[in-house]
Amino acid sequence: MPLMPGAEPYRHDGGGTGVLLCHGFTGTPQSLRPWAEYLAARGLTVSLPLLPGHGTRWQDMQLTGWPDWYAEVDRELAALRERCSRVFVCGLSMGGTLALRLAQKHGSAISGLVLVNPSVKADSPTLKAVSVLRHVLPSVKGIASDIALEGGGELGYDRTPLHAVYSLTRLWPQVRAGLPQVTQPLLLLHSKVDHVVHPSNSAVVLGAVSSADVTEKVLEHSFHVATLDNDAELVFAESYAFIERLSVGAGDAVKEGTAGG
Repeated sequence: MPLMPGAEPYRHDGGGTGVLLCHGFTGTPQSLRPWAEYLAARGLTVSLPLLPGHGTRWQDMQLTGWPDWYAEVDRELAALRERCSRVFVCGLSMGGTLALRLAQKHGSAISGLVLVNPSVKADSPTLKAVSVLRHVLPSVKGIASDIALEGGGELGYDRTPLHAVYSLTRLWPQVRAGLPQVTQPLLLLHSKVDHVVHPSNSAVVLGAVSSADVTEKVLEHSFHVATLDNDAELVFAESYAFIERLSVGAGDAVKEGTAGG
Protein backbone atom coordinates (compact mmCIF):
# COMPACT_ATOMS: atom_id res chain seq x y z
CA MET A 1 0.00 0.00 0.00
CA PRO A 2 1.23 3.54 -0.76
CA LEU A 3 2.07 5.79 2.17
CA MET A 4 -0.19 8.63 3.18
CA PRO A 5 1.39 11.89 1.98
CA GLY A 6 3.30 13.28 4.96
CA ALA A 7 3.75 9.92 6.69
CA GLU A 8 7.32 9.45 5.48
CA PRO A 9 10.10 8.77 7.99
CA TYR A 10 12.59 11.57 8.62
CA ARG A 11 16.34 11.42 9.17
CA HIS A 12 19.01 14.09 9.52
CA ASP A 13 22.77 13.66 9.87
CA GLY A 14 24.12 16.17 12.35
CA GLY A 15 26.68 16.05 15.14
CA GLY A 16 27.72 13.44 17.68
CA THR A 17 24.51 13.60 19.70
CA GLY A 18 21.71 11.49 18.28
CA VAL A 19 17.98 11.60 18.97
CA LEU A 20 15.49 8.83 18.21
CA LEU A 21 11.86 9.98 18.06
CA CYS A 22 9.02 7.43 18.31
CA HIS A 23 5.52 8.31 17.11
CA GLY A 24 2.28 7.07 18.60
CA PHE A 25 -0.30 4.34 18.02
CA THR A 26 -2.10 4.69 14.64
CA GLY A 27 -0.13 7.90 14.04
CA THR A 28 2.77 8.71 11.74
CA PRO A 29 6.05 10.65 11.79
CA GLN A 30 4.00 13.74 10.84
CA SER A 31 3.02 14.18 14.49
CA LEU A 32 6.69 14.56 15.47
CA ARG A 33 8.11 16.07 12.29
CA PRO A 34 8.23 19.68 13.59
CA TRP A 35 10.01 18.43 16.74
CA ALA A 36 12.50 16.44 14.66
CA GLU A 37 13.21 19.43 12.42
CA TYR A 38 13.66 21.70 15.45
CA LEU A 39 16.32 19.38 16.89
CA ALA A 40 17.97 18.87 13.49
CA ALA A 41 18.24 22.64 13.00
CA ARG A 42 20.27 22.76 16.22
CA GLY A 43 22.86 20.32 14.99
CA LEU A 44 21.59 17.01 16.32
CA THR A 45 21.50 13.76 14.39
CA VAL A 46 17.83 12.78 14.23
CA SER A 47 15.96 9.60 13.36
CA LEU A 48 12.15 9.51 13.14
CA PRO A 49 11.07 6.13 11.74
CA LEU A 50 7.65 5.03 10.50
CA LEU A 51 6.42 2.11 12.61
CA PRO A 52 5.28 -1.07 10.80
CA GLY A 53 1.59 -1.13 9.91
CA HIS A 54 1.31 2.65 10.16
CA GLY A 55 0.93 5.32 7.50
CA THR A 56 -1.04 3.28 4.95
CA ARG A 57 -4.46 1.93 6.00
CA TRP A 58 -5.70 0.66 9.35
CA GLN A 59 -6.23 -2.87 8.02
CA ASP A 60 -2.45 -3.17 7.53
CA MET A 61 -1.92 -2.46 11.20
CA GLN A 62 -4.10 -5.45 12.14
CA LEU A 63 -1.28 -7.68 10.90
CA THR A 64 1.33 -6.13 13.20
CA GLY A 65 1.90 -6.04 16.95
CA TRP A 66 4.14 -4.50 19.56
CA PRO A 67 7.14 -6.74 18.80
CA ASP A 68 7.13 -5.33 15.24
CA TRP A 69 6.93 -1.72 16.43
CA TYR A 70 9.59 -2.28 19.05
CA ALA A 71 11.93 -4.03 16.60
CA GLU A 72 11.81 -0.98 14.32
CA VAL A 73 12.84 1.51 17.01
CA ASP A 74 15.43 -0.94 18.33
CA ARG A 75 17.04 -1.08 14.87
CA GLU A 76 17.02 2.70 14.61
CA LEU A 77 18.64 2.97 18.03
CA ALA A 78 21.41 0.59 16.95
CA ALA A 79 22.03 2.65 13.81
CA LEU A 80 22.26 5.87 15.82
CA ARG A 81 24.63 4.31 18.32
CA GLU A 82 27.00 3.37 15.51
CA ARG A 83 27.52 6.98 14.49
CA CYS A 84 26.78 9.00 17.64
CA SER A 85 28.67 9.21 20.93
CA ARG A 86 25.41 9.39 22.86
CA VAL A 87 21.75 8.88 22.01
CA PHE A 88 18.55 10.24 23.53
CA VAL A 89 15.15 8.65 22.97
CA CYS A 90 11.93 10.68 22.75
CA GLY A 91 8.39 9.40 22.38
CA LEU A 92 4.77 10.52 22.16
CA SER A 93 2.02 8.31 23.61
CA MET A 94 2.82 4.70 22.57
CA GLY A 95 6.12 6.10 21.34
CA GLY A 96 6.81 6.85 24.99
CA THR A 97 5.96 3.25 25.86
CA LEU A 98 8.48 2.03 23.30
CA ALA A 99 11.05 4.54 24.59
CA LEU A 100 10.66 3.16 28.11
CA ARG A 101 11.11 -0.38 26.78
CA LEU A 102 14.30 0.66 25.01
CA ALA A 103 15.58 2.26 28.22
CA GLN A 104 14.86 -0.92 30.17
CA LYS A 105 16.69 -3.07 27.65
CA HIS A 106 19.67 -0.86 26.78
CA GLY A 107 20.51 0.87 30.06
CA SER A 108 23.44 3.29 29.89
CA ALA A 109 23.55 3.08 26.08
CA ILE A 110 20.71 5.63 26.24
CA SER A 111 21.73 9.00 27.67
CA GLY A 112 18.25 10.27 28.48
CA LEU A 113 14.51 9.99 27.82
CA VAL A 114 11.94 12.59 26.82
CA LEU A 115 8.35 11.37 27.12
CA VAL A 116 5.21 13.23 26.06
CA ASN A 117 1.92 11.78 27.35
CA PRO A 118 3.25 8.20 27.55
CA SER A 119 0.81 5.29 27.85
CA VAL A 120 1.40 2.38 30.24
CA LYS A 121 -2.07 1.14 31.18
CA ALA A 122 -5.66 0.68 30.06
CA ASP A 123 -8.03 3.40 31.27
CA SER A 124 -11.25 3.05 29.26
CA PRO A 125 -13.79 0.19 29.43
CA THR A 126 -13.16 -0.50 25.73
CA LEU A 127 -9.45 -1.02 26.33
CA LYS A 128 -10.09 -3.28 29.29
CA ALA A 129 -12.45 -5.44 27.22
CA VAL A 130 -10.42 -5.47 24.02
CA SER A 131 -9.31 -9.11 24.36
CA VAL A 132 -12.95 -10.10 23.73
CA LEU A 133 -14.11 -7.18 21.59
CA ARG A 134 -11.44 -7.72 18.95
CA HIS A 135 -13.13 -10.98 17.92
CA VAL A 136 -16.42 -9.14 17.32
CA LEU A 137 -15.34 -5.69 16.14
CA PRO A 138 -12.34 -5.29 13.82
CA SER A 139 -12.04 -1.58 14.61
CA VAL A 140 -13.51 1.35 16.49
CA LYS A 141 -13.42 5.12 15.99
CA GLY A 142 -9.96 6.59 15.51
CA ILE A 143 -8.00 8.48 18.17
CA ALA A 144 -6.01 10.86 15.97
CA SER A 145 -6.06 14.67 16.26
CA ASP A 146 -6.76 15.16 19.97
CA ILE A 147 -5.47 18.72 19.64
CA ALA A 148 -6.69 21.91 21.35
CA LEU A 149 -5.17 24.24 18.76
CA GLU A 150 -7.82 25.47 16.33
CA GLY A 151 -7.10 24.07 12.88
CA GLY A 152 -4.52 21.59 14.21
CA GLY A 153 -4.57 18.14 12.70
CA GLU A 154 -2.71 14.86 13.08
CA LEU A 155 -2.13 12.46 10.21
CA GLY A 156 -3.37 9.07 11.39
CA TYR A 157 -5.97 6.37 10.89
CA ASP A 158 -9.65 7.23 11.20
CA ARG A 159 -10.23 3.76 12.65
CA THR A 160 -8.46 2.04 15.54
CA PRO A 161 -7.68 -1.65 14.78
CA LEU A 162 -8.53 -3.75 17.82
CA HIS A 163 -6.13 -6.65 17.19
CA ALA A 164 -3.34 -4.09 17.29
CA VAL A 165 -4.82 -2.49 20.41
CA TYR A 166 -4.82 -5.88 22.09
CA SER A 167 -1.12 -6.27 21.30
CA LEU A 168 -0.42 -2.88 22.87
CA THR A 169 -2.27 -3.92 26.03
CA ARG A 170 0.09 -6.92 26.23
CA LEU A 171 3.10 -4.59 26.14
CA TRP A 172 1.92 -2.29 28.93
CA PRO A 173 2.32 -4.77 31.84
CA GLN A 174 5.86 -5.60 30.73
CA VAL A 175 6.80 -1.94 30.57
CA ARG A 176 5.20 -1.18 33.96
CA ALA A 177 7.03 -4.12 35.54
CA GLY A 178 10.31 -2.82 34.15
CA LEU A 179 9.95 0.81 35.25
CA PRO A 180 12.35 0.38 38.21
CA GLN A 181 15.00 -0.60 35.63
CA VAL A 182 14.75 2.88 34.07
CA THR A 183 17.69 4.82 35.51
CA GLN A 184 18.36 7.34 32.72
CA PRO A 185 17.70 11.07 33.16
CA LEU A 186 14.04 11.67 32.38
CA LEU A 187 12.05 14.64 31.10
CA LEU A 188 8.32 13.89 31.19
CA LEU A 189 5.83 16.36 29.74
CA HIS A 190 2.13 15.63 30.12
CA SER A 191 -1.03 17.48 29.21
CA LYS A 192 -3.40 18.66 31.91
CA VAL A 193 -6.29 17.57 29.69
CA ASP A 194 -5.82 14.48 27.52
CA HIS A 195 -8.72 12.62 25.90
CA VAL A 196 -6.61 9.67 24.71
CA VAL A 197 -4.15 8.83 27.53
CA HIS A 198 -5.24 9.72 31.06
CA PRO A 199 -2.66 11.85 32.93
CA SER A 200 -2.50 9.12 35.60
CA ASN A 201 -0.28 7.20 33.16
CA SER A 202 2.44 9.79 33.69
CA ALA A 203 2.00 9.51 37.46
CA VAL A 204 2.59 5.75 37.22
CA VAL A 205 5.82 6.33 35.30
CA LEU A 206 7.09 9.05 37.64
CA GLY A 207 6.28 6.96 40.70
CA ALA A 208 8.12 3.85 39.59
CA VAL A 209 11.26 4.78 37.64
CA SER A 210 14.64 4.73 39.39
CA SER A 211 15.99 7.81 37.59
CA ALA A 212 17.73 10.27 39.91
CA ASP A 213 17.44 13.11 37.38
CA VAL A 214 13.72 13.65 36.74
CA THR A 215 11.95 16.72 35.39
CA GLU A 216 8.16 16.94 35.10
CA LYS A 217 6.40 19.59 33.06
CA VAL A 218 2.62 20.03 32.87
CA LEU A 219 1.31 21.22 29.51
CA GLU A 220 -1.56 23.55 30.35
CA HIS A 221 -2.76 24.42 26.85
CA SER A 222 -2.57 21.18 24.86
CA PHE A 223 -4.46 17.92 24.52
CA HIS A 224 -2.87 14.55 23.69
CA VAL A 225 -0.85 15.40 20.58
CA ALA A 226 1.07 18.15 22.34
CA THR A 227 3.81 18.14 19.68
CA LEU A 228 1.32 19.70 17.23
CA ASP A 229 -0.56 21.77 19.79
CA ASN A 230 -0.31 25.07 21.65
CA ASP A 231 2.59 23.87 23.81
CA ALA A 232 4.65 22.45 20.94
CA GLU A 233 7.37 25.10 21.16
CA LEU A 234 7.63 24.47 24.91
CA VAL A 235 8.08 20.73 24.27
CA PHE A 236 10.76 21.41 21.68
CA ALA A 237 12.67 23.97 23.75
CA GLU A 238 12.54 21.95 26.97
CA SER A 239 13.72 18.79 25.21
CA TYR A 240 16.61 20.57 23.54
CA ALA A 241 17.68 22.21 26.81
CA PHE A 242 17.52 18.78 28.50
CA ILE A 243 19.66 17.17 25.80
CA GLU A 244 22.14 20.05 25.76
CA ARG A 245 22.53 20.00 29.56
CA LEU A 246 23.31 16.29 29.55
CA SER A 247 25.61 16.47 26.53
CA VAL A 248 27.89 19.38 27.43
CA GLY A 249 30.89 18.00 29.26
CA ALA A 250 30.12 14.46 28.15
CA GLY A 251 32.35 14.61 25.08
CA ASP A 252 31.57 16.94 22.20
CA ALA A 253 29.01 19.62 23.00
CA VAL A 254 25.71 19.60 21.15
CA LYS A 255 26.46 22.80 19.29
CA GLU A 256 29.58 21.34 17.67
CA GLY A 257 27.25 19.63 15.23
CA THR A 258 25.47 22.82 14.25
CA ALA A 259 27.63 23.42 11.17
CA GLY A 260 26.51 20.09 9.80
CA GLY A 261 22.85 20.98 10.23
